Amino acid sequence: MQALLDAVLAVSRELELPVVLRQIVSAAMQLVNARYGALGVFNEDRVGLEDFIPRGLSDTEYEDLAGVHPPHGRGLLAHLIEKHEPLRVDDIPHHADAVGFPAGHPPMRTLLGVAIGVHGRIYGNLYLTDRRDGQPFDEQDAAVVTALAGAAGIAIENARLYQQVRTSAEQFQRLLLPTLPDLAPFKAAAVYRAATAPGHHLGGDWYDALLLPDGACAAIIGDVVGHDLTAAAAMAQVRNMLRALLYDRLSPPSLVLDRLDDTLHSITEAPVTTACLARIEPDGDGWRLHWSTAGHLPPLVIGADSRTRYLQAEPGVPLGVDTRLPRPDHTHPLAPGDTVLLFTDGLVEHPEHALDAGLGMLAATATATATAAAHAGLPLDEFCRTLADQNPSDGHDDLALLAVRIPRTGPGNHQD
Repeated sequence: MQALLDAVLAVSRELELPVVLRQIVSAAMQLVNARYGALGVFNEDRVGLEDFIPRGLSDTEYEDLAGVHPPHGRGLLAHLIEKHEPLRVDDIPHHADAVGFPAGHPPMRTLLGVAIGVHGRIYGNLYLTDRRDGQPFDEQDAAVVTALAGAAGIAIENARLYQQVRTSAEQFQRLLLPTLPDLAPFKAAAVYRAATAPGHHLGGDWYDALLLPDGACAAIIGDVVGHDLTAAAAMAQVRNMLRALLYDRLSPPSLVLDRLDDTLHSITEAPVTTACLARIEPDGDGWRLHWSTAGHLPPLVIGADSRTRYLQAEPGVPLGVDTRLPRPDHTHPLAPGDTVLLFTDGLVEHPEHALDAGLGMLAATATATATAAAHAGLPLDEFCRTLADQNPSDGHDDLALLAVRIPRTGPGNHQD
């Protein structure tokens, strides 16, 4: 009974469906001391198997089965698929429904099969073969695996619901984020990734970029505190207000952030928000970055020569903290072909590493020959995906990054 309870807990604590399926097979094998186990997952019409997860095979046995297609649900497997009743077989090769094993398949003699389902819905079948003591499976084995199968059905249903919620949450989040407009003569790309940790699918990370009436390109990255609908809704509010203020006030980024802070304080209850607002603006025959932060991480400039530099400067306080505290402005010259990268902390933070370590890893990824540095001259969307794919974070926070590439010519000449 204790072993059964332990097995139920083991399959119930996971929410990622592939992990749940593997855990079910492993737990069942341990309960009855089976040498091999497998889980067959039904396809949509419930007449065959969509997936087959084997456990217990050695590396050599896996190699011997290389190129062999998974079972289609015939023979003894078809008996379980059709009947949904526990099945015990003491001599597989001589059973009337046996169709034999494919070449390279390890020999198996005894079988215990149990259907897995919940609320009348059958998800698949659990197959166990060959007790390690050489004895056939008995009624007690069937009873304990059937009990586990009940809990396994609930675990699978929970995992599938979790997967649906996560997908829906990420789709909702993406609907709140903008599609970047044509920013010619600049080029821009952005990536958003939802958190992978349970309960953290919705978040407050956002980005935006737009051309301003004076010819400057505005680039914004922000992060509303929280991982729920409130954070997502506040993110949409803040982004829309900031975009309106940018068009209305062609003023330094610090003053725009100050005005945004005043507005949020007066008419909303938005949570604390960090942001970095940058203007890429003409500077003589070239360009410069003019930015201000509200408690946000600094911009990263990736040069056309693949050198990187964090623009460390005095940060301002986050939005929603104290509207009386001013925020400083900063400027930095930009060379032709430079790329300005704005990002949220979800890209670099890890609970086991210092923030500086994450920032260092991001900069290294952006310069490593085998990764992003080789991509620095490639389309920005590929560059951004590389940074997002190889991020040093642990997935407990959503992440957003925005990259804007400077023209290779100065203002007034839009030939890049």
